[in-house]
Parts: sequence; C-alpha cells; structure tokens
Amino acid sequence: MSEYYAEKLSAERLKRCYEIAPPRVKQYLEAEIEYVLGKLKSSDKVLELGCGYGRILQRLLKKSEKVAGIDTSYASLLIAREFIGNIPSCNLVEMDASELGFQKNSFDVVVCIQNGISAFAVNQRKLLEESVRVIRPGGIAFFSSYSENFWKDRLEWFRLQAEQGLIGEIDEAATGKGVIVCKDGFKASTVGPDDFAALVSGLPIKPEIIEVDRSSIFCEIRVEI
Repeated sequence: MSEYYAEKLSAERLKRCYEIAPPRVKQYLEAEIEYVLGKLKSSDKVLELGCGYGRILQRLLKKSEKVAGIDTSYASLLIAREFIGNIPSCNLVEMDASELGFQKNSFDVVVCIQNGISAFAVNQRKLLEESVRVIRPGGIAFFSSYSENFWKDRLEWFRLQAEQGLIGEIDEAATGKGVIVCKDGFKASTVGPDDFAALVSGLPIKPEIIEVDRSSIFCEIRVEI
C-alpha cells in the first residue's frame, strides 16, 4: 500500500484530499496537530515521518529549533520545499520510515500522526523500533490512528475522495469495522488501543495511550533515560 500513496496519492492529489475534508475532519486534523505542538519545546529537534507536502512540518517549524521531514514520494517532497520555503532549519529527505538513515539519538521528538502508522504499510513493530532508536533518552514519539468514535466522519471523508477520483471506488460490501476498502486495491486500516499496547510490548519505553477529540487514538512513547 505504500506504493499506492507514492504513485497515486501523493503531491497535489494528497493535498486535494485535505482541501476537501469536511468540517469535522478538519477539526480532527487540527486537534492532532495542536496536541503534538502542546508537548514540544523550542529547543527540540523533531522528525516527522511521512511529511507529504509539508502541511504539518510548517506548523512544527514554528515551535521547534530544527525539523526533518521524510517521505517515500519525491514529488511530495518537492511540493513541501515550495510550500515551506528554503528554511535552513528544515531538512527534507526521501526515505522509508521503517529504515531510517539517521544515527541513534538524533532527535528529541518523532511525529507520526494522522494514521501514518497504518498508511505507510510497513512492519509496524519495526517502525516503532526505528523511531525509538533515533530518539534521545528522555525523548518522545507520537503515533496516532483513528478512534472508533470517528468512523462515520472518516468514512464520509473517504467517500468524498472517491467521488473526486483521488482514490478508487469504495467497496461498500468489504468496508466496515474500521477498515475502508476500495475496488482498485486501496485499503485503509487503523491501529486501536490494544494493537498499540501489543506493538510496544518489550520495548524500553513508557507508552501512554489516550483518545483525543473523540477522533484519534494516540500512543505517546517516552524513551527511558
């Protein structure tokens, strides 16, 4: 599914998905960003996984000392550079989030929100392990997925995307229980509280799993000192 995002749902098409979001979805998107911003310090060095065209990076830059954004879509990164501008404190790199090319303890914060943990379609345990590896002791990682309480609003948003040809026609018969399936092979799943708990089991971290805005499930991971 990572190929789907890189080839069919990146750059301007991805940007359009967010532009057509209904008001309740825009509230969800903003609530996630505000939750993360409220936890950041001005001295933090932040890494965003799956930065797309820079929509969240732009906000992170206003709160943090240095920010890096990675994505598997080079086209999205080109738009991100144009969207953000030539800011020295922002580094953009084409990279797989499950195989980070950064040294150990490179960042204070890793951000992977708005269901990136599912959308990337990579080994989720490896994604968490790599994130923990690049975070300094005492640092934090933010992962989020959709809450069950947000299902109707999320489905409405994906139907709008399908209507505009941004994703394939939704397979209504196969869609349900938190999973949206399209007839072109696209599949959007979620990670629930129990799934997050299982994923972090055995890692040297202190996770906190909470619901935000009745739309998101956050797994907030603090790396032990």
